[in-house]
Amino acid sequence: MTMPRAQGLPPRPPFPPWEPQPPGPPLPWRPGPAPEPSRPNPAMQPTRVWLDPGGWPEGLYDRLLAQRIVMAHGHLDGDAATRLCAQLLTLDAEGTRPIRLELHNLDAELPAVLSVMGVLDVIRGPVSAYVGGRIRGPALGILAASRHRLAYPNALFVLSEPQVSFDGTVTALAAREEQARAMLDELFARIAGITGRQVDQVRADARAERLFSVAEAIAYGLVEGQATGRGLPGLPGLAGTPGEGYAGGGDGGPGAGGDQPGGDRHPDTQHEQHGGRGEDGPGDGGQLAP
Repeated sequence: MTMPRAQGLPPRPPFPPWEPQPPGPPLPWRPGPAPEPSRPNPAMQPTRVWLDPGGWPEGLYDRLLAQRIVMAHGHLDGDAATRLCAQLLTLDAEGTRPIRLELHNLDAELPAVLSVMGVLDVIRGPVSAYVGGRIRGPALGILAASRHRLAYPNALFVLSEPQVSFDGTVTALAAREEQARAMLDELFARIAGITGRQVDQVRADARAERLFSVAEAIAYGLVEGQATGRGLPGLPGLAGTPGEGYAGGGDGGPGAGGDQPGGDRHPDTQHEQHGGRGEDGPGDGGQLAP
């Protein structure tokens, strides 16, 4: 590329884009070093809290599963229920040590809940359910099918009827309605069984969408107690001995010697008298190993 002649001067090559043209007559072009790219100010950069997100959350869930801790959160549909059942059956195949089932902000479809309840009924080792956040509707059936039931201090329980919708012919709608009624009767019967209340009362409370705090859920019978801190003597109100799950009872969590055959060899009454011991000794409450 050449510049047109101006004022009788010879043509000159253009200046590079990074070199400003000086005032006065044009000067011959001289090659020069390119300027260094501007560096961002470190003080203006956002902080990266999670440095290596690769493999999350699968890696974290695998670590929990190695400790016999299973997480269930969000909306539990058919696919999620299948994965949850697969995890429970895998742990059951590995041995009869206790299993810790974490239920956090859980909502579920009625058929999915019944499938999980069926698996929980045949698990050999004791399953302790811990509720955090809000659990509502059919998801309470998973809680009812667990052998031990505890709640974190922030837990909320909503006893309500599930929302179902049908589409199809009149005959198909009648058949699906009958199936939904049978599944709902099974759900309310299980909740009535753990609370010691009549099925009609549970059904009426579900229609009213009754809300329970942790203390109200304990009084109603949905949970056995509130989960407390373990081995934290420096925090008032959270001190506890290893294996102590909640005030006045055991948590059924994994304990020393839990890998021995026989699973939960103590009856539930003896389990509570041992103050939260595992199968042969004090339990660790299902916490992650350091």
